[in-house]
Amino acid sequence: MEKRPSFWTLAELSELLGGELRGPGDLRICRAAPAHSQDAEGLTFASSEAFLKTAEASGVGAVLVPFSAPPVSKPAIAVENPRETFGRFLAMCHRPLPFEAGIHPKADVSPDADVDPTASVGAFAVIERGAKLGRACRVYPFAYVGEGCVLGAGAVVFPHAVLYQNVRLGDRAIVHAGAILGADGFGYVWDGQRQVKIPQVGGVEIGEDVEIGALTAVDRSTAGDTVVERGVKLDNLVQVGHNSIVGEHTVVAALVGISGSTQIGKRVTLAGQSATSDHVKIGDDVVMGGRTGVTKDVTEPGTYWGLPARPIGETMRIMALQAKLPSLYERLKALEKRVAELEGGD
Repeated sequence: MEKRPSFWTLAELSELLGGELRGPGDLRICRAAPAHSQDAEGLTFASSEAFLKTAEASGVGAVLVPFSAPPVSKPAIAVENPRETFGRFLAMCHRPLPFEAGIHPKADVSPDADVDPTASVGAFAVIERGAKLGRACRVYPFAYVGEGCVLGAGAVVFPHAVLYQNVRLGDRAIVHAGAILGADGFGYVWDGQRQVKIPQVGGVEIGEDVEIGALTAVDRSTAGDTVVERGVKLDNLVQVGHNSIVGEHTVVAALVGISGSTQIGKRVTLAGQSATSDHVKIGDDVVMGGRTGVTKDVTEPGTYWGLPARPIGETMRIMALQAKLPSLYERLKALEKRVAELEGGD
């Protein structure tokens, strides 16, 4: 496994990032840092005058600035786009989890599993019979890959993630720690005396380049598949109910609940703590604001907010009117009193 350097000099970083050195070239930089940091070995960025003032007032070691920036009191690297360049520096700072190639002797791999020679399986991971691991995929320690699961080329399953049965991961899909794919869908029927469990016998289909956050759950379908299409990004602590379909390149933030049989279109954004009722449809290019409740179909592109979900402008007007309700109520009481007095005078 390739190791990143423990530090860079400012001159080395300037060359690597394609910037212009403005300060001592031998300054040691070890990591990325926020603008307000007191880290003397950290590098931050300033894409605006406000950020630059914050960085200059802090103890951070050096700052990425635009070529057009005036002279600053701190060591700096001038670049075309500080934000984009800082993103490249973050990638340089990234440290993958320690992981050895190949199958660890303490892994439990069924002889009936099909494991590509280039795949890697960590200690105490379990690969059940009928599972198939594709080229260069990685299953980290303590993960569980159940019967009939398929991992595409370059797929990654992090520690303590669980793939029950018949879960298929597309190429380069990532499943973070503690995520559970293929648990029973939430299906019961009342028989007059008790809730009777409906068997959930379907699977889960995860597309290419999907990333599933830590502690997220994608339930298997009653029949057929629960589908998360290619390019979808699910944050931590997301629930995707059985038989749902999440369209391509949709982004789902933390604490979102997607009820069973929901159909979500392409390029949709579901902000934090939003939720859907079961069997609703959301069209392409829709944005749902935080804590929005989708109780019926939303087909037109646009931004929606509130409970129930309405176009954001309409919701904001309703909220503005709600703020006036106390004064309107007092005026109404006064009018009622006045009317009663006038009627009594007659």
